[in-house]
Amino acid sequence: MHGKSANWRRFSPVARILAAAVIGLILGLAVLMGFLWTQLESKFIFFPTRELEFNPSHAALAYEDVAFVTEKGRMLHGWFIPGTSGGHGITWLWLHGNGGNISHRVEDLAMIHHRLGVHILIFDYQGYGRSEGKPTEKGTYQDARAAVEYLVNKPDVDPEKIVYFGRSLGSAVAVNLAVEKPPLGLVLVSPFSSLEDMARLSYPFLPVGWLTRGRYDSISQIPSVKRPVLIVHGLLDETVPVAQGMKLFDAANEPKRFQALPAAAHNDTQSRGGSGYWNSLERFMADLAKDEFPRN
Repeated sequence: MHGKSANWRRFSPVARILAAAVIGLILGLAVLMGFLWTQLESKFIFFPTRELEFNPSHAALAYEDVAFVTEKGRMLHGWFIPGTSGGHGITWLWLHGNGGNISHRVEDLAMIHHRLGVHILIFDYQGYGRSEGKPTEKGTYQDARAAVEYLVNKPDVDPEKIVYFGRSLGSAVAVNLAVEKPPLGLVLVSPFSSLEDMARLSYPFLPVGWLTRGRYDSISQIPSVKRPVLIVHGLLDETVPVAQGMKLFDAANEPKRFQALPAAAHNDTQSRGGSGYWNSLERFMADLAKDEFPRN
């Protein structure tokens, strides 16, 4: 016993040094990954612009200029567009993609409003348009929570009739929000399954997958969504392959619908989607309004 104790005392400083080195290496790698992720976010994921080039009045839409604050105290800017009688009292929370700002969606807003008549709240994430701060993955989740909180407390909005509409990057934000705060329904246009999948597709020869693991991870979150889901994807999508949308659809719960758009790419689903695009949205909204879907 005495010999074993002496051996342990003799080698324990070495063991402690090795343990400290391993812990230091792990912490160093964690810091490096955090730094690299920050650089990746700012350079390859978010492409915000500040100047608002248009507003809904350019498309003859009445609107309210709105502002609300995130849980971290960041002011966000957006527009609320009142619906018509044909909108079934439904409100869309519009979560846009990673480029530009809300002013670049005015034409799309007008087309949706004309065809569906829903109320629409569209806003800019932190760092986009007039919204304060800078964009991060965590920040977009905070922004979405603040937006739905604003809607729930708005007197002319039925809190039981809020639909999340997420496009491209916004689809991941919408899925995350739907897990935390279930909507009436979830519409995802040109969605991807996870940022890790997209990184591997976009940079197959670079080791970027490990940096993006767990980021915008819709594929692991959508099984927790218990409300109706509609996924719409262009078959010619050159940015997010349609296989990404189908993979997400396969992971989603029923009731769910998938609408493929043969002539549409990534940024022209509304203009090139044709009757498939509009009919799928109109049917989905009508069925939500009639409560045609079972509630889980």
